[in-house]
Amino acid sequence: MSGSDEQILTSRLEHARANKPLKYAIIVFVAIALYNACELLVLITLTFRRYRTLYFWALLTSTMLGVIPATLGPMMQYFDLGPLWLALVLSNVGFVMMVPNQSVVLYSRLHLVSQSTRMLSFVRWLIVFSLVAIAIPTIVLDFGWSYIPESAEWKLAFDVIERIQVTWFTVQECFISAVYIWETVRLIKLSPEQDKRRTLVLYELFAINVTFIIMDLSLVIIEYLGYYFAQIILKAAVYSIKLKMEFAVLGMLVSIVHSHSSGRPSWQADCTMIDIPRIRDPNAVSLVSSSLGDLGNTQS
Repeated sequence: MSGSDEQILTSRLEHARANKPLKYAIIVFVAIALYNACELLVLITLTFRRYRTLYFWALLTSTMLGVIPATLGPMMQYFDLGPLWLALVLSNVGFVMMVPNQSVVLYSRLHLVSQSTRMLSFVRWLIVFSLVAIAIPTIVLDFGWSYIPESAEWKLAFDVIERIQVTWFTVQECFISAVYIWETVRLIKLSPEQDKRRTLVLYELFAINVTFIIMDLSLVIIEYLGYYFAQIILKAAVYSIKLKMEFAVLGMLVSIVHSHSSGRPSWQADCTMIDIPRIRDPNAVSLVSSSLGDLGNTQS
């Protein structure tokens, strides 16, 4: 690493590196995020049979181009493992493909519980707006502050936009999750009373989305407490966990669609994704196949 890069990093990380508990916590978060990312790549490859769906590509890019670079970039900065430009490129590519992309993951399955075209269109344009108005300025200011650390204006601007983006994306994901929870509760009310297992799955979907909200709020709290590097590396671990939880949601959605289409509950293999019975309703087959990527074996 060049002397100028080292000086910049020292200015930025001097306080964080002096915190030994933080250093150990970062090592743990890095290990969790990378392990989860590797496991996710295997799960995604083995689970999906078709690769032309938004849900598949959102999951894949969030993992491969999101979680992994978003973990390696800050780690390189914190432990001084490479040139500053490379660490920043990895960090910011990972940020874009992980954080805004998580909203795409949520959006890509939202229409399975909501048939409101107005709501779906609003969420879609909300994601586009957040990418242009929030993510891009964050990247520009991150590079500017990193290479001009003596500028109080750049530092102030980055501090402001960093808190704005953390808050914004948390509120955005909470909103999408809240819509999902609302629609799930509506389905629970419509569920036949005797179909208790289907209702239980809907409650589990509800709980998972509430967990998403709690995890997002924890990142906001850490950011406002001033633990910048702890927040950005914990964020990668948190998002990797959220992506793994998506697979639980995935299996539940397929099972709910199957139960609705067959007219009777069928919970083979407890809603697993690899061994899912054939869905006999053509509309349900089309819904699951086009939205979730033609999952599992279709057995007679």
